[in-house]
Amino acid sequence: MAKIGLFYGSTTGKTADAAEQVRAALGGDSVVDLHDIGDKSAADLAEYDCIIIGCPTWNVGDLQDDWDAIIDDLDEVDFSGKMVAYFGTGDQVGYADNFQDAMGILEEKISGLGGKTVGYWPADGYEHTDSKAMRDGKFCGLALDDDNESEKTEERIQTWCDQIKSAFGI
Repeated sequence: MAKIGLFYGSTTGKTADAAEQVRAALGGDSVVDLHDIGDKSAADLAEYDCIIIGCPTWNVGDLQDDWDAIIDDLDEVDFSGKMVAYFGTGDQVGYADNFQDAMGILEEKISGLGGKTVGYWPADGYEHTDSKAMRDGKFCGLALDDDNESEKTEERIQTWCDQIKSAFGI
């Protein structure tokens, strides 16, 4: 079994916490290599065939700073044949018009470069009005909202990780 590369950017620590929980739910560090994208380059993603991307939506629909710094460098990575799962953190109430936009921006970019998106997540039960992360009525990855629904985070991560295990063959 090939190792999974989990790359996250985090400003307030919420996405870093979620990344740790995802790694644990998938089997720990023997299965998942955890990387803060602020300490890595876009080229580091090329080392993995199974990739998880974690990014909060920042300000009003923007990428988190560490992802924003390398977004153009992703053009140099060949994502063909790579399976990529996404999770994002955000605030569906305070930023209902752009909830999870960063996750959608990254997914659109990477899928356009050949990455195969896995781990779509139902939008049922969320209270947002718009999102760049919506694909055919679902989020393109796990949508987390610790600002308003922190009590749902653990169960959402576990359910999503069960889906990812199947997609990644672990």
